Amino acid sequence: MNNHNAKLDINTLETWLWEAACVIRGPIDAPKFKDYILPLIFLKRLSDVFEDDLQQLGNTAKYVDADHSLVRFYIPSNARWPNVARQTTDLGEYLTDAVRAVARENPKLRGVIDVRDFNETAAGARILGDDRLRALIQRLSQYRLGLKDVEPDILGRAYEYLLRKFAEGQGQSAGEFYTPREVAILMARILDPDPGDEIYDPACGSGGLLVKSFLRFREKYGEATNVAPLRFYGQEINPTTFAMARMNAFIYNMEAEIAIGDTMNRPAFTNADGSLRRFNKVTANPMWNQNFALTTYEHDTYGRFPHGIPPASSADWGWAQHMFASLNDRGKMAMVIDTGAVSRGSGNQGSNRERDVRKVFVERDWVEAVLLMAENLFYNTTAPGIIVVLNKVKRHPGEILLINGSSEFLKGRPKNYLSEDNIKRIADVYLGWQETEGLSKVIKLDEAVRNDYNLSPSRYVSGNHKEEVLSLDEAVVLLAEAEEERQAVDKELKGILNKLGLDIKANE
Repeated sequence: MNNHNAKLDINTLETWLWEAACVIRGPIDAPKFKDYILPLIFLKRLSDVFEDDLQQLGNTAKYVDADHSLVRFYIPSNARWPNVARQTTDLGEYLTDAVRAVARENPKLRGVIDVRDFNETAAGARILGDDRLRALIQRLSQYRLGLKDVEPDILGRAYEYLLRKFAEGQGQSAGEFYTPREVAILMARILDPDPGDEIYDPACGSGGLLVKSFLRFREKYGEATNVAPLRFYGQEINPTTFAMARMNAFIYNMEAEIAIGDTMNRPAFTNADGSLRRFNKVTANPMWNQNFALTTYEHDTYGRFPHGIPPASSADWGWAQHMFASLNDRGKMAMVIDTGAVSRGSGNQGSNRERDVRKVFVERDWVEAVLLMAENLFYNTTAPGIIVVLNKVKRHPGEILLINGSSEFLKGRPKNYLSEDNIKRIADVYLGWQETEGLSKVIKLDEAVRNDYNLSPSRYVSGNHKEEVLSLDEAVVLLAEAEEERQAVDKELKGILNKLGLDIKANE
Protein backbone atom coordinates (compact mmCIF):
# COMPACT_ATOMS: atom_id res chain seq x y z
CA MET A 1 0.00 0.00 0.00
CA ASN A 2 1.35 3.42 -0.98
CA ASN A 3 0.80 6.42 1.30
CA HIS A 4 2.05 9.08 -1.09
CA ASN A 5 -0.06 11.79 0.49
CA ALA A 6 1.08 11.02 4.03
CA LYS A 7 3.71 13.16 5.71
CA LEU A 8 6.62 11.33 7.27
CA ASP A 9 6.82 12.44 10.89
CA ILE A 10 9.47 10.90 13.15
CA ASN A 11 7.23 8.10 14.49
CA THR A 12 6.03 7.16 11.02
CA LEU A 13 9.61 7.24 9.72
CA GLU A 14 10.83 4.90 12.44
CA THR A 15 7.96 2.47 11.94
CA TRP A 16 8.62 2.51 8.19
CA LEU A 17 12.35 1.86 8.62
CA TRP A 18 11.75 -0.92 11.14
CA GLU A 19 9.35 -2.62 8.73
CA ALA A 20 11.95 -2.28 5.97
CA ALA A 21 14.62 -3.79 8.22
CA CYS A 22 12.33 -6.69 9.12
CA VAL A 23 12.04 -7.56 5.43
CA ILE A 24 15.75 -8.43 5.29
CA ARG A 25 16.25 -9.58 8.89
CA GLY A 26 16.97 -13.19 8.04
CA PRO A 27 20.12 -13.11 5.91
CA ILE A 28 21.62 -9.81 7.09
CA ASP A 29 23.31 -9.07 10.41
CA ALA A 30 21.44 -6.26 12.16
CA PRO A 31 24.28 -3.67 12.03
CA LYS A 32 24.49 -4.14 8.25
CA PHE A 33 20.82 -3.42 7.59
CA LYS A 34 21.69 0.21 6.94
CA ASP A 35 24.20 -0.78 4.23
CA TYR A 36 21.34 -2.04 2.06
CA ILE A 37 18.48 0.20 3.15
CA LEU A 38 20.26 3.59 3.02
CA PRO A 39 21.45 3.41 -0.62
CA LEU A 40 17.90 2.61 -1.67
CA ILE A 41 16.56 5.52 0.40
CA PHE A 42 19.20 7.67 -1.34
CA LEU A 43 17.94 6.47 -4.70
CA LYS A 44 14.28 7.00 -3.85
CA ARG A 45 14.98 10.46 -2.47
CA LEU A 46 16.78 11.45 -5.69
CA SER A 47 14.08 9.93 -7.86
CA ASP A 48 11.22 11.66 -6.02
CA VAL A 49 12.97 15.05 -6.09
CA PHE A 50 13.69 14.56 -9.81
CA GLU A 51 10.03 13.67 -10.40
CA ASP A 52 8.99 16.88 -8.60
CA ASP A 53 11.32 18.88 -10.85
CA LEU A 54 9.75 17.27 -13.92
CA GLN A 55 6.27 18.17 -12.71
CA GLN A 56 7.32 21.78 -12.24
CA LEU A 57 8.53 21.78 -15.83
CA GLY A 58 5.19 20.38 -17.02
CA ASN A 59 6.13 16.69 -17.14
CA THR A 60 8.48 17.26 -20.07
CA ALA A 61 10.47 14.06 -19.52
CA LYS A 62 11.37 13.64 -23.19
CA TYR A 63 12.84 17.15 -23.33
CA VAL A 64 14.79 16.58 -20.12
CA ASP A 65 16.10 13.28 -21.50
CA ALA A 66 17.40 15.25 -24.48
CA ASP A 67 18.73 18.22 -22.47
CA HIS A 68 19.85 17.39 -18.93
CA SER A 69 20.61 21.05 -18.15
CA LEU A 70 16.87 21.70 -17.73
CA VAL A 71 17.00 20.12 -14.27
CA ARG A 72 19.29 20.50 -11.26
CA PHE A 73 20.34 16.86 -11.64
CA TYR A 74 19.43 14.05 -14.00
CA ILE A 75 18.24 10.56 -13.08
CA PRO A 76 18.47 7.98 -15.91
CA SER A 77 15.28 6.17 -16.79
CA ASN A 78 16.34 2.82 -15.32
CA ALA A 79 17.08 4.46 -11.94
CA ARG A 80 13.74 6.24 -11.59
CA TRP A 81 11.80 4.65 -8.77
CA PRO A 82 8.65 3.67 -10.72
CA ASN A 83 10.87 1.64 -13.05
CA VAL A 84 12.82 0.18 -10.14
CA ALA A 85 9.55 -0.84 -8.44
CA ARG A 86 8.32 -2.57 -11.64
CA GLN A 87 11.44 -4.70 -12.05
CA THR A 88 10.73 -8.39 -11.35
CA THR A 89 13.84 -10.33 -12.45
CA ASP A 90 17.60 -9.98 -11.89
CA LEU A 91 16.87 -7.31 -9.31
CA GLY A 92 20.29 -7.31 -7.64
CA GLU A 93 22.04 -6.66 -10.93
CA TYR A 94 19.41 -4.11 -11.95
CA LEU A 95 19.80 -2.06 -8.74
CA THR A 96 23.59 -2.11 -8.94
CA ASP A 97 23.45 -0.89 -12.55
CA ALA A 98 20.90 1.78 -11.58
CA VAL A 99 22.96 3.39 -8.82
CA ARG A 100 26.08 3.27 -10.99
CA ALA A 101 24.18 4.96 -13.81
CA VAL A 102 23.15 7.75 -11.41
CA ALA A 103 26.79 8.22 -10.41
CA ARG A 104 27.90 8.35 -14.06
CA GLU A 105 25.35 11.04 -14.86
CA ASN A 106 26.15 13.00 -11.69
CA PRO A 107 29.91 12.93 -10.94
CA LYS A 108 29.40 14.56 -7.53
CA LEU A 109 27.67 11.35 -6.42
CA ARG A 110 30.53 9.02 -7.30
CA GLY A 111 31.52 7.18 -4.18
CA VAL A 112 28.29 8.33 -2.52
CA ILE A 113 25.43 6.35 -4.01
CA ASP A 114 27.29 3.62 -5.94
CA VAL A 115 29.14 1.91 -3.10
CA ARG A 116 26.83 -1.08 -2.64
CA ASP A 117 26.74 -4.15 -4.91
CA PHE A 118 23.20 -5.49 -4.52
CA ASN A 119 24.27 -8.65 -6.35
CA GLU A 120 26.96 -9.37 -3.74
CA THR A 121 27.66 -12.98 -2.81
CA ALA A 122 29.25 -14.77 0.13
CA ALA A 123 30.42 -18.38 -0.04
CA GLY A 124 28.95 -18.60 -3.53
CA ALA A 125 25.44 -17.50 -2.54
CA ARG A 126 23.65 -14.15 -2.84
CA ILE A 127 23.68 -12.21 0.45
CA LEU A 128 20.31 -10.72 -0.33
CA GLY A 129 18.19 -12.56 -2.87
CA ASP A 130 15.82 -10.96 -5.35
CA ASP A 131 12.75 -11.96 -3.33
CA ARG A 132 13.89 -9.99 -0.30
CA LEU A 133 15.11 -7.08 -2.41
CA ARG A 134 11.70 -6.95 -4.11
CA ALA A 135 9.94 -6.95 -0.72
CA LEU A 136 12.30 -4.21 0.50
CA ILE A 137 11.58 -2.05 -2.54
CA GLN A 138 7.83 -2.52 -2.07
CA ARG A 139 8.16 -1.42 1.54
CA LEU A 140 10.26 1.62 0.61
CA SER A 141 7.66 2.55 -2.02
CA GLN A 142 5.15 3.41 0.69
CA TYR A 143 6.16 7.08 1.08
CA ARG A 144 7.33 9.88 -1.14
CA LEU A 145 10.63 11.55 -0.24
CA GLY A 146 10.34 14.74 -2.27
CA LEU A 147 11.43 18.13 -0.92
CA LYS A 148 7.92 18.91 0.33
CA ASP A 149 7.24 15.44 1.68
CA VAL A 150 9.94 15.09 4.34
CA GLU A 151 12.27 17.18 6.46
CA PRO A 152 15.52 18.29 4.76
CA ASP A 153 17.84 15.86 6.54
CA ILE A 154 15.68 12.77 6.14
CA LEU A 155 18.85 10.81 5.33
CA GLY A 156 20.53 11.75 8.61
CA ARG A 157 17.46 10.96 10.63
CA ALA A 158 17.05 7.57 8.96
CA TYR A 159 20.67 6.70 9.60
CA GLU A 160 20.44 7.83 13.21
CA TYR A 161 17.46 5.58 13.78
CA LEU A 162 19.10 2.54 12.22
CA LEU A 163 22.25 3.10 14.29
CA ARG A 164 20.25 3.54 17.46
CA LYS A 165 18.05 0.50 16.77
CA PHE A 166 20.94 -1.78 15.96
CA ALA A 167 23.90 -0.76 18.11
CA GLU A 168 27.12 -1.50 16.29
CA GLY A 169 29.17 -2.18 19.40
CA GLN A 170 31.80 0.43 18.54
CA GLY A 171 31.84 1.90 22.03
CA GLN A 172 30.19 5.13 20.89
CA SER A 173 26.60 6.15 21.34
CA ALA A 174 24.43 6.13 18.25
CA GLY A 175 23.22 9.52 17.17
CA GLU A 176 26.41 11.32 18.15
CA PHE A 177 26.53 13.11 14.81
CA TYR A 178 22.88 14.03 14.42
CA THR A 179 21.48 17.39 15.49
CA PRO A 180 17.69 17.38 16.08
CA ARG A 181 15.79 19.26 13.40
CA GLU A 182 14.50 22.04 15.69
CA VAL A 183 17.92 22.66 17.24
CA ALA A 184 19.41 22.93 13.74
CA ILE A 185 16.72 25.46 12.76
CA LEU A 186 17.46 27.49 15.90
CA MET A 187 21.19 27.38 15.17
CA ALA A 188 20.56 28.63 11.62
CA ARG A 189 18.50 31.56 12.90
CA ILE A 190 21.22 32.45 15.39
CA LEU A 191 23.88 32.20 12.69
CA ASP A 192 21.67 34.42 10.48
CA PRO A 193 23.58 34.01 7.17
CA ASP A 194 24.29 37.07 5.04
CA PRO A 195 24.68 37.18 1.24
CA GLY A 196 28.03 35.87 0.10
CA ASP A 197 28.85 34.15 3.41
CA GLU A 198 31.14 31.16 3.48
CA ILE A 199 29.84 28.79 6.17
CA TYR A 200 31.90 25.97 7.65
CA ASP A 201 31.02 22.98 9.84
CA PRO A 202 34.11 21.04 11.04
CA ALA A 203 32.01 18.12 12.36
CA CYS A 204 29.25 18.19 9.77
CA GLY A 205 27.80 14.69 10.14
CA SER A 206 25.06 14.34 7.54
CA GLY A 207 25.18 18.07 6.82
CA GLY A 208 22.03 19.05 8.72
CA LEU A 209 23.36 22.34 10.12
CA LEU A 210 24.64 23.42 6.71
CA VAL A 211 21.34 22.55 5.03
CA LYS A 212 19.35 24.46 7.66
CA SER A 213 21.59 27.51 7.18
CA PHE A 214 20.96 27.28 3.44
CA LEU A 215 17.19 27.03 3.95
CA ARG A 216 17.20 29.94 6.42
CA PHE A 217 18.99 32.05 3.82
CA ARG A 218 16.37 31.07 1.23
CA GLU A 219 13.62 32.09 3.68
CA LYS A 220 15.16 35.54 3.96
CA TYR A 221 16.15 36.18 0.34
CA GLY A 222 14.22 33.70 -1.78
CA GLU A 223 15.94 32.76 -5.03
CA ALA A 224 16.82 36.32 -6.02
CA THR A 225 19.58 36.30 -8.64
CA ASN A 226 20.97 39.64 -7.43
CA VAL A 227 21.86 38.21 -4.00
CA ALA A 228 25.31 36.67 -3.61
CA PRO A 229 24.90 32.94 -2.85
CA LEU A 230 26.24 31.13 0.18
CA ARG A 231 29.14 28.71 -0.06
CA PHE A 232 29.41 25.76 2.32
CA TYR A 233 32.29 23.70 3.64
CA GLY A 234 32.18 20.66 5.90
CA GLN A 235 34.42 17.92 7.20
CA GLU A 236 33.26 14.57 8.56
CA ILE A 237 35.23 11.59 9.87
CA ASN A 238 32.59 8.86 9.33
CA PRO A 239 32.46 7.65 5.69
CA THR A 240 28.72 6.89 5.73
CA THR A 241 27.70 10.23 7.17
CA PHE A 242 30.20 11.98 4.89
CA ALA A 243 28.36 10.40 1.94
CA MET A 244 25.02 11.64 3.32
CA ALA A 245 26.35 15.18 3.67
CA ARG A 246 27.43 15.06 0.03
CA MET A 247 24.00 13.74 -0.92
CA ASN A 248 22.16 16.44 1.04
CA ALA A 249 24.25 19.23 -0.50
CA PHE A 250 23.67 17.72 -3.95
CA ILE A 251 19.89 17.46 -3.57
CA TYR A 252 19.60 21.10 -2.50
CA ASN A 253 21.98 22.28 -5.21
CA MET A 254 24.18 23.94 -2.60
CA GLU A 255 27.62 25.25 -3.47
CA ALA A 256 29.32 22.90 -1.05
CA GLU A 257 32.66 21.24 -0.56
CA ILE A 258 32.50 18.30 1.85
CA ALA A 259 35.75 16.62 2.90
CA ILE A 260 36.33 13.37 4.75
CA GLY A 261 38.84 13.14 7.58
CA ASP A 262 39.77 13.87 11.18
CA THR A 263 39.30 17.61 11.64
CA MET A 264 41.11 17.94 14.95
CA ASN A 265 44.23 16.14 13.74
CA ARG A 266 44.10 16.85 9.99
CA PRO A 267 41.87 19.80 9.10
CA ALA A 268 40.97 19.66 5.41
CA PHE A 269 40.49 23.35 4.67
CA THR A 270 43.86 25.09 4.63
CA ASN A 271 45.65 27.74 2.58
CA ALA A 272 48.71 27.25 0.39
CA ASP A 273 50.98 28.33 3.24
CA GLY A 274 49.53 25.64 5.54
CA SER A 275 47.44 28.02 7.63
CA LEU A 276 43.77 27.40 8.38
CA ARG A 277 41.25 28.68 5.89
CA ARG A 278 38.95 31.23 7.49
CA PHE A 279 35.21 31.70 7.07
CA ASN A 280 32.44 34.22 7.75
CA LYS A 281 30.35 31.82 9.83
CA VAL A 282 31.19 28.56 11.58
CA THR A 283 28.70 26.14 13.12
CA ALA A 284 28.95 22.66 14.63
CA ASN A 285 27.55 20.10 17.02
CA PRO A 286 30.64 17.99 17.67
CA MET A 287 30.51 14.94 19.89
CA TRP A 288 30.47 16.23 23.48
CA ASN A 289 33.29 15.62 25.95
CA GLN A 290 35.54 13.79 23.53
CA ASN A 291 38.83 12.42 24.79
CA PHE A 292 41.68 13.59 22.57
CA ALA A 293 45.32 12.79 23.26
CA LEU A 294 47.41 15.64 24.60
CA THR A 295 49.53 15.42 21.43
CA THR A 296 46.53 16.66 19.41
CA TYR A 297 47.02 20.03 21.08
CA GLU A 298 50.75 20.04 21.75
CA HIS A 299 51.75 19.05 18.21
CA ASP A 300 49.26 21.32 16.48
CA THR A 301 50.85 23.26 13.61
CA TYR A 302 47.87 25.50 12.82
CA GLY A 303 48.00 27.83 15.83
CA ARG A 304 44.55 26.74 16.98
CA PHE A 305 45.02 26.45 20.74
CA PRO A 306 46.78 29.60 21.98
CA HIS A 307 44.22 30.18 24.73
CA GLY A 308 44.83 26.98 26.67
CA ILE A 309 44.85 23.21 26.29
CA PRO A 310 41.57 21.62 27.43
CA PRO A 311 41.62 18.57 29.70
CA ALA A 312 41.84 15.14 28.10
CA SER A 313 38.40 14.40 29.54
CA SER A 314 36.61 17.02 27.43
CA ALA A 315 37.56 18.47 24.05
CA ASP A 316 34.65 20.94 24.03
CA TRP A 317 36.94 23.98 24.29
CA GLY A 318 39.34 22.31 21.86
CA TRP A 319 36.55 22.29 19.26
CA ALA A 320 35.62 25.85 20.23
CA GLN A 321 39.19 27.03 19.66
CA HIS A 322 39.44 25.23 16.32
CA MET A 323 36.21 26.87 15.19
CA PHE A 324 37.26 30.28 16.48
CA ALA A 325 40.61 30.00 14.68
CA SER A 326 38.61 29.23 11.50
CA LEU A 327 36.76 32.57 11.64
CA ASN A 328 37.81 35.57 9.62
CA ASP A 329 38.32 38.95 11.31
CA ARG A 330 34.58 39.70 11.39
CA GLY A 331 33.35 36.13 11.82
CA LYS A 332 30.75 34.61 14.12
CA MET A 333 30.29 31.03 15.29
CA ALA A 334 27.61 29.04 17.06
CA MET A 335 28.29 25.60 18.50
CA VAL A 336 26.39 23.06 20.57
CA ILE A 337 28.40 21.61 23.46
CA ASP A 338 27.83 19.94 26.81
CA THR A 339 26.25 22.12 29.49
CA GLY A 340 29.19 21.68 31.83
CA ALA A 341 31.61 23.28 29.37
CA VAL A 342 30.44 26.76 30.41
CA SER A 343 30.66 26.19 34.17
CA ARG A 344 33.14 23.43 35.04
CA GLY A 345 35.96 24.65 37.27
CA SER A 346 34.33 27.94 38.26
CA GLY A 347 34.38 28.53 42.01
CA ASN A 348 37.05 25.89 42.62
CA GLN A 349 40.40 26.61 44.19
CA GLY A 350 43.46 26.47 41.95
CA SER A 351 43.73 26.13 38.21
CA ASN A 352 41.17 24.52 35.92
CA ARG A 353 41.82 24.21 32.21
CA GLU A 354 38.28 24.77 30.95
CA ARG A 355 37.72 27.72 33.29
CA ASP A 356 41.07 29.19 32.21
CA VAL A 357 40.10 29.00 28.52
CA ARG A 358 36.70 30.58 29.27
CA LYS A 359 38.54 33.35 31.14
CA VAL A 360 40.44 34.30 27.98
CA PHE A 361 37.31 34.35 25.81
CA VAL A 362 35.37 36.41 28.35
CA GLU A 363 38.15 38.93 29.02
CA ARG A 364 38.83 39.44 25.32
CA ASP A 365 35.10 40.04 24.83
CA TRP A 366 34.48 37.28 22.31
CA VAL A 367 31.55 35.59 24.09
CA GLU A 368 28.33 37.04 22.69
CA ALA A 369 25.66 34.68 24.02
CA VAL A 370 25.09 31.40 25.83
CA LEU A 371 21.81 29.52 25.47
CA LEU A 372 20.74 26.65 27.73
CA MET A 373 18.34 24.25 26.03
CA ALA A 374 15.75 21.91 27.47
CA GLU A 375 16.51 18.41 28.65
CA ASN A 376 16.00 15.30 26.51
CA LEU A 377 16.19 16.97 23.08
CA PHE A 378 19.23 15.07 21.81
CA TYR A 379 19.27 11.47 20.66
CA ASN A 380 22.31 10.21 22.52
CA THR A 381 21.70 11.82 25.91
CA THR A 382 18.94 13.18 28.11
CA ALA A 383 21.25 16.02 29.21
CA PRO A 384 20.48 19.54 28.00
CA GLY A 385 22.89 21.11 25.58
CA ILE A 386 24.36 24.60 25.45
CA ILE A 387 24.64 26.82 22.37
CA VAL A 388 27.67 29.11 22.69
CA VAL A 389 27.92 32.07 20.30
CA LEU A 390 31.37 33.58 19.85
CA ASN A 391 31.76 36.73 17.78
CA LYS A 392 34.86 38.65 16.76
CA VAL A 393 32.78 41.81 16.22
CA LYS A 394 30.04 41.81 18.84
CA ARG A 395 26.90 43.89 18.39
CA HIS A 396 27.03 44.87 22.07
CA PRO A 397 30.64 45.04 23.25
CA GLY A 398 31.16 44.46 26.95
CA GLU A 399 27.93 42.47 27.33
CA ILE A 400 26.93 38.79 27.27
CA LEU A 401 23.38 37.57 26.65
CA LEU A 402 22.37 34.56 28.77
CA ILE A 403 19.25 32.68 27.66
CA ASN A 404 17.71 30.00 29.88
CA GLY A 405 15.58 28.03 27.44
CA SER A 406 15.18 25.02 29.75
CA SER A 407 11.40 25.54 29.83
CA GLU A 408 11.08 26.15 26.10
CA PHE A 409 9.97 22.74 24.80
CA LEU A 410 7.02 20.45 24.23
CA LYS A 411 6.88 17.01 25.78
CA GLY A 412 7.35 14.17 23.34
CA ARG A 413 8.12 10.48 23.14
CA PRO A 414 10.82 9.32 23.19
CA LYS A 415 12.31 12.83 23.00
CA ASN A 416 11.16 16.35 23.79
CA TYR A 417 11.11 18.86 20.96
CA LEU A 418 10.93 22.58 20.23
CA SER A 419 7.81 24.00 18.62
CA GLU A 420 7.99 26.77 16.05
CA ASP A 421 6.90 29.16 18.83
CA ASN A 422 9.72 27.94 21.09
CA ILE A 423 12.26 28.44 18.30
CA LYS A 424 10.92 31.89 17.42
CA ARG A 425 10.84 33.07 21.04
CA ILE A 426 14.46 32.08 21.64
CA ALA A 427 15.71 33.35 18.27
CA ASP A 428 13.90 36.69 18.71
CA VAL A 429 15.51 37.18 22.13
CA TYR A 430 18.96 36.62 20.64
CA LEU A 431 18.48 38.63 17.44
CA GLY A 432 16.73 41.46 19.31
CA TRP A 433 19.15 41.39 22.27
CA GLN A 434 16.20 41.29 24.66
CA GLU A 435 15.94 40.83 28.40
CA THR A 436 12.83 38.78 29.18
CA GLU A 437 11.77 37.80 32.68
CA GLY A 438 12.48 34.13 33.32
CA LEU A 439 14.10 33.67 29.91
CA SER A 440 17.08 35.97 29.36
CA LYS A 441 19.44 38.44 30.97
CA VAL A 442 22.20 40.69 29.68
CA ILE A 443 25.24 40.86 31.93
CA LYS A 444 28.38 42.98 31.86
CA LEU A 445 31.74 41.28 31.63
CA ASP A 446 32.61 42.16 35.22
CA GLU A 447 29.62 40.12 36.44
CA ALA A 448 31.00 37.07 34.61
CA VAL A 449 34.38 37.76 36.20
CA ARG A 450 32.80 37.99 39.68
CA ASN A 451 31.22 34.58 39.06
CA ASP A 452 34.64 33.15 38.19
CA TYR A 453 33.74 32.87 34.47
CA ASN A 454 30.72 30.67 35.07
CA LEU A 455 28.52 31.30 32.01
CA SER A 456 25.71 28.88 32.83
CA PRO A 457 22.43 30.72 32.03
CA SER A 458 20.65 29.00 34.94
CA ARG A 459 22.99 30.86 37.31
CA TYR A 460 21.75 34.21 36.05
CA VAL A 461 18.20 33.48 34.87
CA SER A 462 15.81 31.46 37.01
CA GLY A 463 13.83 29.00 34.93
CA ASN A 464 10.89 27.57 36.88
CA HIS A 465 12.98 28.10 40.03
CA LYS A 466 15.13 25.06 39.26
CA GLU A 467 18.37 24.86 41.16
CA GLU A 468 21.59 24.41 39.27
CA VAL A 469 22.47 20.73 39.72
CA LEU A 470 25.60 18.96 38.57
CA SER A 471 24.64 16.35 35.98
CA LEU A 472 26.12 12.86 35.89
CA ASP A 473 27.92 13.65 32.61
CA GLU A 474 29.51 16.75 34.15
CA ALA A 475 30.50 14.83 37.28
CA VAL A 476 32.22 12.15 35.17
CA VAL A 477 34.20 14.79 33.28
CA LEU A 478 35.21 16.54 36.49
CA LEU A 479 36.31 13.24 38.03
CA ALA A 480 38.39 12.40 34.94
CA GLU A 481 39.93 15.86 34.98
CA ALA A 482 40.82 15.53 38.66
CA GLU A 483 42.49 12.18 37.95
CA GLU A 484 44.43 13.73 35.07
CA GLU A 485 45.64 16.54 37.32
CA ARG A 486 46.61 14.03 40.02
CA GLN A 487 48.67 12.02 37.57
CA ALA A 488 50.43 15.19 36.36
CA VAL A 489 51.28 16.21 39.93
CA ASP A 490 52.50 12.67 40.70
CA LYS A 491 54.75 12.76 37.65
CA GLU A 492 56.14 16.17 38.59
CA LEU A 493 56.74 15.09 42.19
CA LYS A 494 58.46 11.91 41.07
CA GLY A 495 60.78 13.96 38.86
CA ILE A 496 61.70 16.22 41.77
CA LEU A 497 62.39 13.24 44.05
CA ASN A 498 64.53 11.57 41.39
CA LYS A 499 66.59 14.76 41.02
CA LEU A 500 67.15 14.67 44.79
CA GLY A 501 68.40 11.10 44.48
CA LEU A 502 65.35 9.67 46.21
CA ASP A 503 64.16 6.71 44.20
CA ILE A 504 60.66 6.79 45.68
CA LYS A 505 57.36 6.36 43.87
CA ALA A 506 55.50 9.65 43.84
CA ASN A 507 52.22 8.17 44.97
CA GLU A 508 53.61 6.45 48.03
